[in-house]
Amino acid sequence: MLSILIWLPLLAAVIIAVLPNKINNNQLRKTAVILSAVSLVLSLYLPAQYSYNDQGIQLKEFLPWIEIIGLNYNLGIDGLSLPLVILNNLLIFLAIYSSDLQQDVGKLLVRPKLFYPLILILGGCINGALLAQNLLLFFIFYEIKLVPTYLLINIWGGENRGYAGTKYILYTAFSGVFVLAAFLGIVFLSGNTFDYDTIQTKILPFSKQLILLITLIIGFGIKIPLVPLHTWLPDAYTESSTPVSTILGGILSKLGTYGLIRFGLGLFPQLWNTVAPWLAAIAVVSALYGSVVAIAQTDLKKMIAYSSIAHIAFVVLATAAGTSIAISGAICQMFAHGLIVAMLFHLVGVIENKTGSRDINILTGLMNPQRGFPVIGALSILAVMASAGIPGMVGFIGEYVSFQGSFTVFPLFTVGCLIATGLTSVYFVILLNKTFFGKIDCRKTPITYPRIQLPERIPALILAVIIVFLGIQPNWLTQFTEFSIVASIQ
Repeated sequence: MLSILIWLPLLAAVIIAVLPNKINNNQLRKTAVILSAVSLVLSLYLPAQYSYNDQGIQLKEFLPWIEIIGLNYNLGIDGLSLPLVILNNLLIFLAIYSSDLQQDVGKLLVRPKLFYPLILILGGCINGALLAQNLLLFFIFYEIKLVPTYLLINIWGGENRGYAGTKYILYTAFSGVFVLAAFLGIVFLSGNTFDYDTIQTKILPFSKQLILLITLIIGFGIKIPLVPLHTWLPDAYTESSTPVSTILGGILSKLGTYGLIRFGLGLFPQLWNTVAPWLAAIAVVSALYGSVVAIAQTDLKKMIAYSSIAHIAFVVLATAAGTSIAISGAICQMFAHGLIVAMLFHLVGVIENKTGSRDINILTGLMNPQRGFPVIGALSILAVMASAGIPGMVGFIGEYVSFQGSFTVFPLFTVGCLIATGLTSVYFVILLNKTFFGKIDCRKTPITYPRIQLPERIPALILAVIIVFLGIQPNWLTQFTEFSIVASIQ
């Protein structure tokens, strides 16, 4: 099952790439949607095979590969990776489904036989990174995904896509360098295999463990990203097409926090308390910085990008705390943030498609029925409320459990992140007030825009249902982590 989730998207990419040229764009899209839907259904079947009462890695697959360098095909899943695998396959499906509904539809239609395979390859590589239980295998998937991501930004992005794509690949390539250096150091100093379950870092001297852990934190800190390693994110998110922004913000950034928990806390539990206060301090700085800068933005997409920096910092704070409750909250927050930011990016894409702008100083009165945006406005309000952590939505569960776990360890830093949560309401109230509730000035903008069709709303409606359902029934999410977290932090 785990291998299928990795190789089926890659096989689907090949199938689409070799289809005859006479097949039109709509048929290519339908094929890609069906193939990605199969992966999504298979990922939704995983919880039925998963034992919630067992600790550690489950559904293991092992095949010797290049044993001379310690590389084995070693897969497994636990409460840390299972929610993220489901999230990844959901967002890949929605990104492909909505690919011809966005402003860059003209570009997507030019090279659909390249676009859809790249999205599918990216989804397969993310699945591979989340399921890999061999450090070198994880790194291979972690790095391969750079190629499709760079091409997706650089070909189908905005006016500054070349700059954004180059900046993205340079930063994330350096992330890979630090991660690989740490992995090599761990294996060469503690053993001769990259298999996660056999690595023993406890035998290493304190100073060597500290160097390796700091190297890992820097590598994954670039990917998350943490301030001051964040400057690639606003450009990449803003210049990407809407489907790509959905994937970047919804799941790709989670590989950084996933790696921090899996390989940082998981391999160095005894040393974690030494670096945890510094990591928590950086998380607070990132949260406050992202929130304050988001307030100053006039571009809807850039505002969401900076808010993403702030909200992913809550995950880092909970990870720094390192308690079972905090890690459970971190996983819930990763899942919640992925759903919310994907919904926000999709809604902004629809707005830009119909109005031709993302500037909140130009957009106004979109909730007016004459504008044709009342449903999109209502969904935007729901997404904003979820991001602000309003009870009854999944964002509240992620933030509440994260802060509950971190407050006992870092009360002052938790208060700092709570202030950042309050600032969330500030910049999103500015967004809603100016964009949806402002007066209509017919001298500057047309009174009506093209109507939004039901297919354009479906991705946001799906995400909205999940956000509300998991907010009311959070045990559907937290049950993944209840037992497996204990094993991951021992």
